[in-house]
Amino acid sequence: MNSATLEIFFQALKDLKSELEELELMSKDAGKPVILDQSMVGRLSRMDAMQGAEMAQEASRRRKLQLARIPSALARIDTGDFGLCVDCDEEIVLGRLRIDPTYTLCVSCANKTI
Repeated sequence: MNSATLEIFFQALKDLKSELEELELMSKDAGKPVILDQSMVGRLSRMDAMQGAEMAQEASRRRKLQLARIPSALARIDTGDFGLCVDCDEEIVLGRLRIDPTYTLCVSCANKTI
């Protein structure tokens, strides 16, 4: 992978990190437990609120996982290993990295883990 492409991915990872951190701050309250006060809201509204809170918690968990993978991807750029599958050492196709620059496996190796 050439240096211009690596620079693009470096910046994309930095931007992704900022975006995920901002989303995490904005959605901090969305995952809080739902107050079950029947005098304030009906049963279906509470169920919707509980489902919304669970979905927000799962989205937060996924953001945190992706945030945890970003430093490793940045380190792979520094060492020259970015874009190479950690299992087979083959190149990861650029389209896959454009979807998520933190991917560490090529499509073949990723399919083996499913």
